[in-house]
Amino acid sequence: MNTHNVVHKTSRKPLIVLGSTSPFRRALLEKLGVSFEVDSPDIDEQPLPNEAPEQLVKRLSREKAKAVANNHPDALIIGSDQVACIDGQILGKPGNRENAIKQLQMAAGKKVVFYTGLCLFNSGTENTQVLCELFSVHFRPLSTQQIERYLDAEEPYNCAGSFKSEGLGISLFSRLEGDDPNSLIGLPLIRLISFLEQEGVHIP
Repeated sequence: MNTHNVVHKTSRKPLIVLGSTSPFRRALLEKLGVSFEVDSPDIDEQPLPNEAPEQLVKRLSREKAKAVANNHPDALIIGSDQVACIDGQILGKPGNRENAIKQLQMAAGKKVVFYTGLCLFNSGTENTQVLCELFSVHFRPLSTQQIERYLDAEEPYNCAGSFKSEGLGISLFSRLEGDDPNSLIGLPLIRLISFLEQEGVHIP
């Protein structure tokens, strides 16, 4: 009687890597209850000449994910990027108080559209899923005093649009418009869940 070594195949959950050091995106991903690692992509985030906001965030999300893939050859890697636009003009991160005041003065009483790119890259198969999620914020009319009080409270100088919607920034708005409020903070979880399911990761 011949005996054979039987190898039992076990389903292995793929490694998930968040290609971002943003504490906001990390907190959002933690909401899904999945284990993941964090890695920092090192890419040039400057827009190309005449590049539209949607194309910019999709390209940068893809580049961030693929840059991180060099360190994780068999993983599901999440890349994301976001810009805010007023009247077609892209707003970056203000970086300092002076620029933040200018951005919020520009936004007062207007609609600001946030373009959030999302990429899920399987570094083992090179399968790539990419999209851009839109979310609009309607700002209340704001006085200079209101803007300065808000900036004193939260100092949102590393946030596109100069506010933190998950914090006191909500006080600046009259209305929110979009499918997934998580995309405003920087990671469209509803669409990410769909991307993960395409790779066999089911939540819950």
